[in-house]
Amino acid sequence: MWVVNNIVGVLFILSAIIAFIILGVFFYFIKVWVRALMSGARVPILSLVGMKLRHVPPLLIVDARIRLIKAGLTLDTDPLEAHFLAGGDVINVVNGLIAADKASIALTFQQAAAINLAGRDVQEAVRTSVIPKVIDCPDPQKSQVAMLDAVAKDGIRMLVKARVTVRTNLEQLVGGAGEDTIIARVGQGIVSAIGSSPSYKHVLENPDAISRRVLESGLDSQTAFEIVSIDIADISVAGTGAKDVANVGAMLETERAEADKKLRQAEAEGRRAMAVAREQEMRALVQEMQARVVEAQAEVPRAMAEAFRKGNLGVMDFYRMQNIQADTDMRKTISGEGHDTQKPNQG
Repeated sequence: MWVVNNIVGVLFILSAIIAFIILGVFFYFIKVWVRALMSGARVPILSLVGMKLRHVPPLLIVDARIRLIKAGLTLDTDPLEAHFLAGGDVINVVNGLIAADKASIALTFQQAAAINLAGRDVQEAVRTSVIPKVIDCPDPQKSQVAMLDAVAKDGIRMLVKARVTVRTNLEQLVGGAGEDTIIARVGQGIVSAIGSSPSYKHVLENPDAISRRVLESGLDSQTAFEIVSIDIADISVAGTGAKDVANVGAMLETERAEADKKLRQAEAEGRRAMAVAREQEMRALVQEMQARVVEAQAEVPRAMAEAFRKGNLGVMDFYRMQNIQADTDMRKTISGEGHDTQKPNQG
C-alpha cells in the first residue's frame, strides 16, 4: 500500500510539473499567438515553441508574416526562419517584397533572399528600380579628382563631368557589378570618345554626341544596373597654368597662333614697303613724263621758227592759230575745267 501511495505521489508531482511547464509556455507565447491570430496570420503555438528552441525570435517572424498577409502576400514561416538562420534581414526582405508587389515588379522570395544575403538592400534596390538613381562621374565622395581628364586628337586637354541615370536590374543584382564599375566604365567611355574626336571644338559643339556614343557601348553589361541616360554636366578646356598638368595641346595652339600672327604682320609690313616703293616709283615716273612734256613744248617755238623761215607758215596762219587757242582757253574757263597748258614762247 505504501508503494502504491508513493507511485501516485510521484505521478502527481510529475503531472504538476508538466502542467506548470505547459502553462508557462502558453502564457509566454500567448501574446504573440493572439497577435498573429487576430491579424489573420495564424501561427500554431507549437511552431512558436519550435522557433524558440531553434533560437529564432518568434515576434520577428510573426511580425514579418503579418506584414505579408496584410499586403496580400502569402508565405509560410519556414522560409522566413531559414532566411533568419542564414544571417539575413527578414524585415528588409519582407519590405522589399511588399514594395515590389505594389510596383508590379516580379520578385520572388528566393530572389529577394538571395539579394539580401549578397549584402544588398532589397528595399533600396526595388526603390531604385522604380525611381532611377543619378550617379556623378567621377564621384566626388570616392575620388579626389572633380572632373575627368581627356585629350582630343588635336592634343587639347579637356575636363569633363557626367551624370549617369541608372535603374536597378533585379535579375542581375546578385553577382552583378556595382556603382563603382558603372562610374569606371562611363569614365573610360567618355575619355575614349573624346580621344577619337578630331578636334576639341567638335566636342564642345556636340557634347551630346559623346554621351550617345558612350551609351551605345553597352556599359551596363554584367552590372546590377541598367543605364537610362548619360548627360554631360560640364565640359571645358583645361588650363595651361602651373597649378595643374600642363595643357600641351593648348600651349602649342597658342604658340602656333602667335607665330602665325607674327608671320602675317611681317607679310603685311613687306606689302606696305612694296607699296611705298611703288608710290615713289610712280612719282618719279610722273616727274619724268612732265619733263618730257616740257621738253616737247620747248620744241614747238623752234618748229614754228623753222616753218617761218621755209615759208610753210605765214603770219596770218600764226594769228589764226593764236585765236583758236585763245578761244579754246576761254571755253575751258567758262566750263570750269581750267587748263595748265603753257603757251609756246614767241621768239
